[in-house]
Amino acid sequence: MRASLEVADIFRTAGPAYRTAHAGHLSLDQLKVMSAIEHCRTAALGSHSEACTDCGHWRVAYNSCRNRHCPRCQGAAARTWLAEREADLLPVGYFHVVFTLPAEVADIAYQNKAAVYGLLFQAASETMTTIAADPKHLGARIGITAVLHTWGSAMTHHPHIHMIVPGGGLSPDGSRWVSS
Repeated sequence: MRASLEVADIFRTAGPAYRTAHAGHLSLDQLKVMSAIEHCRTAALGSHSEACTDCGHWRVAYNSCRNRHCPRCQGAAARTWLAEREADLLPVGYFHVVFTLPAEVADIAYQNKAAVYGLLFQAASETMTTIAADPKHLGARIGITAVLHTWGSAMTHHPHIHMIVPGGGLSPDGSRWVSS
């Protein structure tokens, strides 16, 4: 069932004015993603026929963009990824931790993505593992699942890392679970 309003609808309606208003501030990659989402499952990307071998009913289906940022194309992939991650969870409580960059550094990150995002991952993971290893806090080796988000809820550049951290970890010798 189609949602009453999709990102593609918004892009098709407001995209041209948005691109004009922000000319020079949108990267080529961002423009390509917007275009892919706007054209996903429309005649612009072509179509194919699907036919039922039992009753002979057929329909035309428009091709998808297969862009990893497209909510239509990646909805199923995201659900699969989430189910696989849930299967990896230990039977313990978890914490959601977010590390973000100050706006001034985020501006630098926009032009130096690989370097700054790599440093953000490194700083965030080292911070968590160092604090967790300290006997004054947990005194254990923890695991972390981390995901980089480059956009905030206002759809502006806002790089941050979401971490899922178990409520405990392995003792330094690996012989027992230390609960938080």
